[in-house]
Amino acid sequence: MHKNILQSDALYQYILKTNAYPREHQQLKELREATAKIYDNSRMNLPVDEALLVALLLKIMNAKKTIEVGVFTGYSLLTTALALPDDGKVIAIDMNKEYYETGIPFIKKAGVEHKIEFFHGNAMHALNDLIVNGKEAGSFDFAFVDADKVNYINYHEILLKLVKVGGIIAYDNTLWYGSVVAPEILPTQDYRDSREALIVFNSFLATDPRIESSLLSVGDGLTLCRRLY
Repeated sequence: MHKNILQSDALYQYILKTNAYPREHQQLKELREATAKIYDNSRMNLPVDEALLVALLLKIMNAKKTIEVGVFTGYSLLTTALALPDDGKVIAIDMNKEYYETGIPFIKKAGVEHKIEFFHGNAMHALNDLIVNGKEAGSFDFAFVDADKVNYINYHEILLKLVKVGGIIAYDNTLWYGSVVAPEILPTQDYRDSREALIVFNSFLATDPRIESSLLSVGDGLTLCRRLY
């Protein structure tokens, strides 16, 4: 399966070589290459061109406080931390601490470790704790979600409480290898379950009156939602 939905590999390589790679931060490049050497599932990292879009969006928004649900080795996390001001903060949540620890040396080398607060554990529990115990409702500028797809709709409900009015929630992989229109490409039941969940989720977002949204054909599909109230 090809994660990037652009069907012409030559055209995608053109985008990477002429725009994305020349603008990729050195520590992001080193983290991407290290992840590819260590893990067979390195495609879970955010594509470079998509990361540049996220970083640009954060800067346009003047975002200062963000949440990341699903970290892997930290490519998107490091992208966010680099885009935030020096006193910015990103709360990162993941069930797998080993993956995150792979990225720590690159985060430290980039000088942005002080911006990151990592929570190891169940994302729904951590997000609820931010509201109940941390009193963080409505305090975040931006949230990025790249975790278990079957829970996207559950994350959406709680993130609408955490992200401020006018803030952005970004959901990755919303086209799921293009399988939303071509289910036969998926190899396992887990992939198929995620596809079904994303189809329901995409339809839900299309009519959710609390947001305005756009599903972008970048990477594996990126949906941006702006909270209206």
